[in-house]
Amino acid sequence: MFSIEILGSASASQVPQWGCDCPACIRAIRDPFFIRRPCSISITTEQGITLIDAGRTDLAERFEYDDIQRFILTHFHMDHVQGLFHLRWATGKTPIPVYRPDDINGCDDLYKHSGCLDFQAPWQAFKRYNLGDMLITPLPLNHSKPTFGYFIELGNTHIAYLTDTVGLPASTENFLMDKNIDYCFLDCSDPPSKEPPRNHNDLNIALKIVADIKPNITILTHIGHQFDCWLIENANTLPDNVSIAVDHFKIEIPSK
Repeated sequence: MFSIEILGSASASQVPQWGCDCPACIRAIRDPFFIRRPCSISITTEQGITLIDAGRTDLAERFEYDDIQRFILTHFHMDHVQGLFHLRWATGKTPIPVYRPDDINGCDDLYKHSGCLDFQAPWQAFKRYNLGDMLITPLPLNHSKPTFGYFIELGNTHIAYLTDTVGLPASTENFLMDKNIDYCFLDCSDPPSKEPPRNHNDLNIALKIVADIKPNITILTHIGHQFDCWLIENANTLPDNVSIAVDHFKIEIPSK
């Protein structure tokens, strides 16, 4: 049995956004169910836990050291790696491998003072890596730092994890169109907009990606508070196979 947990589903400002009194933020203040933390997931197999991104700052409270098998980073923006700054100080432990795109700058001093984090050589786009309990292929995305999405094979279950991006590069789209995707976690930070978004998908672009790559189930994530406001006013308007991520939601996948 595999399981996937949505550890966080928020854009960088999170929900509630500090100092905001919009309907979505007020709702999240009143009801913790609607709180969104930094965008990330965990994948649990018999070998341990894989974290894709580490933006939550409470990872030490959520996970035992020996439970975490590896970190896989999409990119080095702070809201995707800030949890590592605390974790790296663990001592007397076997280092935890960290897989990443090729970003010579990284984030702050993580490379220089990595502590228990064992940063691996940068992954290459479209190369299929065998990690033992899963196969994973890095996919280039359109973002302001070097960024990978990932095509993950858990047994016969195929998962596309695609944040942060605005649209998809043609090479990534062509790769995914040939795959039978069971679950797609897709960036959708903003509501539909008449203006082209700069660094993240709005709903228009996200739904076009869904139409192009045709996943069986799409879960929109990296949600901003303005998109949550739009969803409050436009309930039940998404396609049947498209849903909105909820923090701590789990997907159980039988081993085949």
